[in-house]
Amino acid sequence: MTTDSSAVDLTADSTTAPAASPQMGGLWLRTSPPMPPSWPWLRGALLLAGGAQLVTISYLLGADPLPVSWSSLLLAIAPIPLGVAAAFAPAPIARPAAVAGVAVLIAGMAGQATHAGLLFLPALLVLAVGAFMLWREPA
Repeated sequence: MTTDSSAVDLTADSTTAPAASPQMGGLWLRTSPPMPPSWPWLRGALLLAGGAQLVTISYLLGADPLPVSWSSLLLAIAPIPLGVAAAFAPAPIARPAAVAGVAVLIAGMAGQATHAGLLFLPALLVLAVGAFMLWREPA
Protein backbone atom coordinates (compact mmCIF):
# COMPACT_ATOMS: atom_id res chain seq x y z
CA MET A 1 0.00 0.00 0.00
CA THR A 2 1.51 3.25 -1.11
CA THR A 3 0.47 6.69 -0.03
CA ASP A 4 0.92 9.71 -2.20
CA SER A 5 1.93 12.58 -0.01
CA SER A 6 1.80 15.99 -1.63
CA ALA A 7 4.53 18.44 -0.95
CA VAL A 8 3.51 21.25 1.34
CA ASP A 9 4.40 24.73 0.14
CA LEU A 10 6.34 26.25 3.01
CA THR A 11 7.37 29.33 1.05
CA ALA A 12 4.04 31.12 1.50
CA ASP A 13 4.03 34.13 3.76
CA SER A 14 2.75 32.90 7.09
CA THR A 15 2.35 36.39 8.56
CA THR A 16 -0.90 37.14 6.75
CA ALA A 17 -4.09 36.06 8.39
CA PRO A 18 -6.34 33.72 6.45
CA ALA A 19 -9.36 35.26 4.83
CA ALA A 20 -12.47 35.11 6.95
CA SER A 21 -14.98 32.67 5.60
CA PRO A 22 -18.65 33.62 5.40
CA GLN A 23 -19.59 30.36 7.03
CA MET A 24 -18.36 29.47 10.47
CA GLY A 25 -19.48 26.40 12.29
CA GLY A 26 -22.46 25.91 10.00
CA LEU A 27 -23.91 29.34 10.81
CA TRP A 28 -23.95 32.14 8.31
CA LEU A 29 -22.56 35.35 9.70
CA ARG A 30 -24.45 38.45 8.75
CA THR A 31 -23.13 41.88 9.30
CA SER A 32 -26.02 44.26 9.50
CA PRO A 33 -26.04 47.82 10.68
CA PRO A 34 -27.17 48.33 14.26
CA MET A 35 -30.86 48.96 14.72
CA PRO A 36 -31.86 52.53 15.50
CA PRO A 37 -33.08 53.17 19.05
CA SER A 38 -36.63 53.90 17.84
CA TRP A 39 -37.09 50.49 16.25
CA PRO A 40 -38.09 48.53 19.40
CA TRP A 41 -40.56 51.27 20.31
CA LEU A 42 -42.15 51.24 16.87
CA ARG A 43 -42.38 47.44 16.85
CA GLY A 44 -43.94 47.51 20.32
CA ALA A 45 -46.46 50.08 19.16
CA LEU A 46 -47.27 47.86 16.18
CA LEU A 47 -47.93 44.88 18.44
CA LEU A 48 -50.03 46.87 20.92
CA ALA A 49 -52.05 48.57 18.18
CA GLY A 50 -52.55 45.25 16.40
CA GLY A 51 -53.93 43.63 19.54
CA ALA A 52 -56.26 46.54 20.21
CA GLN A 53 -57.34 46.52 16.55
CA LEU A 54 -58.29 42.85 16.78
CA VAL A 55 -60.32 43.53 19.92
CA THR A 56 -62.06 46.42 18.15
CA ILE A 57 -62.93 44.18 15.21
CA SER A 58 -64.30 41.64 17.70
CA TYR A 59 -66.41 44.39 19.28
CA LEU A 60 -67.80 45.31 15.87
CA LEU A 61 -68.68 41.71 15.01
CA GLY A 62 -69.71 40.48 18.46
CA ALA A 63 -73.10 39.65 19.97
CA ASP A 64 -73.48 43.18 21.38
CA PRO A 65 -71.71 45.16 18.66
CA LEU A 66 -70.43 48.71 18.84
CA PRO A 67 -72.30 51.25 16.77
CA VAL A 68 -70.53 51.50 13.46
CA SER A 69 -69.16 55.02 13.15
CA TRP A 70 -66.19 56.70 11.53
CA SER A 71 -64.10 56.36 14.66
CA SER A 72 -64.78 52.66 15.18
CA LEU A 73 -63.99 51.93 11.53
CA LEU A 74 -60.85 54.05 11.76
CA LEU A 75 -59.64 52.06 14.76
CA ALA A 76 -60.61 48.78 13.07
CA ILE A 77 -58.74 49.48 9.83
CA ALA A 78 -55.82 51.92 10.14
CA PRO A 79 -53.48 51.05 13.06
CA ILE A 80 -51.74 47.96 11.65
CA PRO A 81 -50.90 49.35 8.16
CA LEU A 82 -49.60 52.59 9.66
CA GLY A 83 -47.68 50.67 12.32
CA VAL A 84 -46.05 48.44 9.72
CA ALA A 85 -45.05 51.48 7.67
CA ALA A 86 -43.63 53.21 10.74
CA ALA A 87 -41.73 50.16 12.00
CA PHE A 88 -40.31 48.65 8.82
CA ALA A 89 -40.16 51.35 6.13
CA PRO A 90 -37.13 53.55 5.47
CA ALA A 91 -36.91 56.74 7.54
CA PRO A 92 -38.35 59.13 4.90
CA ILE A 93 -41.52 57.01 4.81
CA ALA A 94 -41.54 55.93 8.46
CA ARG A 95 -41.55 59.45 9.89
CA PRO A 96 -44.82 60.61 8.26
CA ALA A 97 -46.35 57.17 8.89
CA ALA A 98 -45.56 57.43 12.61
CA VAL A 99 -47.07 60.92 12.81
CA ALA A 100 -50.14 59.74 10.87
CA GLY A 101 -50.43 56.78 13.23
CA VAL A 102 -50.42 59.06 16.27
CA ALA A 103 -53.04 61.31 14.62
CA VAL A 104 -55.24 58.33 13.69
CA LEU A 105 -55.07 56.89 17.20
CA ILE A 106 -55.91 60.25 18.79
CA ALA A 107 -58.85 60.83 16.42
CA GLY A 108 -60.17 57.30 16.83
CA MET A 109 -59.81 57.38 20.60
CA ALA A 110 -61.64 60.71 20.75
CA GLY A 111 -64.61 59.19 18.92
CA GLN A 112 -64.60 55.91 20.90
CA ALA A 113 -63.56 57.14 24.35
CA THR A 114 -66.15 55.03 26.17
CA HIS A 115 -65.75 51.71 24.37
CA ALA A 116 -62.75 50.48 22.43
CA GLY A 117 -60.82 53.73 22.35
CA LEU A 118 -59.10 53.25 25.69
CA LEU A 119 -57.57 49.98 24.47
CA PHE A 120 -55.37 52.04 22.16
CA LEU A 121 -53.89 54.23 24.91
CA PRO A 122 -50.78 52.06 25.49
CA ALA A 123 -50.19 51.86 21.73
CA LEU A 124 -50.55 55.63 21.43
CA LEU A 125 -48.00 56.28 24.17
CA VAL A 126 -45.46 53.82 22.78
CA LEU A 127 -45.96 55.08 19.21
CA ALA A 128 -45.53 58.69 20.34
CA VAL A 129 -42.21 57.84 22.02
CA GLY A 130 -41.10 55.89 18.94
CA ALA A 131 -42.09 58.73 16.61
CA PHE A 132 -40.21 61.24 18.75
CA MET A 133 -37.10 59.06 18.73
CA LEU A 134 -37.45 58.46 14.98
CA TRP A 135 -37.53 62.20 14.24
CA ARG A 136 -34.33 62.72 16.24
CA GLU A 137 -32.42 60.04 14.32
CA PRO A 138 -30.34 60.96 11.30
CA ALA A 139 -31.74 59.90 7.94
